[in-house]
Amino acid sequence: MRYIWGSIGLIAVCLGLLGILLPLLPTVPFLLLAAFCFARSSERLHSWMMDHPTLGPPIQDWQDSGAISLKAKKLATLSVVAVFAISWVLDVKATVLIFQAVTLSCVMLFIWTRPDA
Repeated sequence: MRYIWGSIGLIAVCLGLLGILLPLLPTVPFLLLAAFCFARSSERLHSWMMDHPTLGPPIQDWQDSGAISLKAKKLATLSVVAVFAISWVLDVKATVLIFQAVTLSCVMLFIWTRPDA
């Protein structure tokens, strides 16, 4: 089972890192999943992740208090607005825009109702 947990953790880290570049792919949820998996598979990988200067703090903030940093909230908002604007400019169908607006609004509501880290 350790190898399965470790493999899922590595895949989650890769997806989380991709999420930094791709606006609709979330970063932190994948990093949280990776930390969870590494805690069950490899103390070394879990320690690396938690002690990492970039990846560790958001995970620790979430584990301690369910908090998201103000900087992360602002970047997420900017990303969501950019994605919606691109869809609008590309003249995406109205039904898709409505679905996208509802989904992204729910995401923003969730993010902005979390405490600040």
